[in-house]
Amino acid sequence: MNQTTITSSQLKTILHSKRANIYYLQYCRILVNGGRVEYVTEEGKASLYWNIPIANTSVIMLGTGTSVTQAAMRELARAGVMVGFCGGGGTPLYAGTESEIEACWLSPQSEYRPTEYLQNWVSFWFDDARRLAAAKRFQEVRLAQIERHWLSSRMQRETGFEPASSSLLSLLSGARQRMAESATHNELMLQEAQLTKALYKLVSQTVKYGDFTRAKRGGGHDAANRFLDHGNYLAYGLAAVAAWVTGLPHGLAVMHGKTRRGGLVFDIADLIKDALVMPQAFIAAMEGEDEQAFRQRCITAFQQADALDLMIVTLQETASALAGNPT
Repeated sequence: MNQTTITSSQLKTILHSKRANIYYLQYCRILVNGGRVEYVTEEGKASLYWNIPIANTSVIMLGTGTSVTQAAMRELARAGVMVGFCGGGGTPLYAGTESEIEACWLSPQSEYRPTEYLQNWVSFWFDDARRLAAAKRFQEVRLAQIERHWLSSRMQRETGFEPASSSLLSLLSGARQRMAESATHNELMLQEAQLTKALYKLVSQTVKYGDFTRAKRGGGHDAANRFLDHGNYLAYGLAAVAAWVTGLPHGLAVMHGKTRRGGLVFDIADLIKDALVMPQAFIAAMEGEDEQAFRQRCITAFQQADALDLMIVTLQETASALAGNPT
């Protein structure tokens, strides 16, 4: 039987926005076995091999006790899979030597990445007014996603999450108006921070979590804070994929400032973090779930909401709308 050679172009026939798999792996080796990328776990004297369908995978996060071979990284790069090294439970992200989110993602390398959106992006990025307009577009999408998912019948049916619709709609309406009227990035960031604080209060009241204070990354010991960190890192993985697909460098942020090397990843992730990660984190905390169960909650929510597709489309539409159109 002749062995069939799979080309790089064949591996990428599944659009990134439609790929189903996000992996978090720990205590295993990733290698190529019989032409397939697999991860190997040890159970006693036996080694168990598990296939990774790389053509249908967008992100792999490598946790504690993992290693990956050069051959496996070659195949992952050919398939356009984003890889990140991280600590236990998915946080924090490290890559090889740096601990900042923006430095962690090992992007598949290709000299044939698209340039259309990059050219449109840089045509407006150096103009403060147009960059602010782009940030406001991102916030509009963010608010729409919160309203769509927090009040959805699916969310209520599957999780029992039912926030007071009048309170939520009033909160979003006020934020929408104040953000539209913001004259500077600092004003917009302030409105964003106030909205997020109010959302934490609303979601904690909805699930009867009790008093909640959002801790800085890695500083929270309660379940909700841990799950928020974990879920946000999953969102950062999707955001890095969206930036890679559209060919945009992580430093060209529109919301998180011009000095953060990975600010665009934060900007993109913010499109869906509050809408999808936040409620799931509090629900999972109240249910007493472990990290694996919560991670599956997030991945399912991302898939059902077409989160990666939303990120990519938002980048593409923003780049096209603001290119060459001074405000």
